[in-house]
Amino acid sequence: MKPLNATQDEYLDALKNSAQVVVLGPAGTGKTWIAATYAADLFRQRRIRKIILTRPNVPSGRSLGFFPGSLEEKFGPWAAPVIEAIKERIGSAAYEIAVKNGDIEMVPFEVMRGRSWRDAFILLDEAQNATPAEMKTFLTRIGEDCTVVINGDVSQCDLRESSGLRTVIHLIKSQMLPVPIIEFTLNEIVRSGVCEMWVRAFEEVHC
Repeated sequence: MKPLNATQDEYLDALKNSAQVVVLGPAGTGKTWIAATYAADLFRQRRIRKIILTRPNVPSGRSLGFFPGSLEEKFGPWAAPVIEAIKERIGSAAYEIAVKNGDIEMVPFEVMRGRSWRDAFILLDEAQNATPAEMKTFLTRIGEDCTVVINGDVSQCDLRESSGLRTVIHLIKSQMLPVPIIEFTLNEIVRSGVCEMWVRAFEEVHC
């Protein structure tokens, strides 16, 4: 995996050297794609046993319960960007086998309590939409030999209450916890010129 800018390089270095990484920034900077691709490479090389994907459920007020099908089918629409990145790396057939065997697992916050994970890569996407209580629940599920990525954009919080991502950032800084915080800027959007144009346009009106 070749970084496209200095911050992506810093991000990859943090993934290689830290058990937990917080990555912040606007859409289109590669935050999710890099994490998913890195996780897929570790899984393919058998350096981890599982990939755990999760994200808070704040989809315009609709709960997962409104959608028919299995837990994976319900969670799939929200995990689509991560799933596609993993499929590109390990292949669709290998992905389907891994999901069937429970080696790649999608875990909504609604069913997280009581779980524990070890020997896994754990990606929390859209972390700005987790409440402080949800963030505590997530972080206390983590066992031995795990790599954890907490990924979000604090400017895009959909909560009416305080964001758990902001709480985590405050705790890391105030208590000097050994968790690197990688922060992308608008100048590092790599998805497309159109993506950058719209992110900047909405940033101007603080929307």
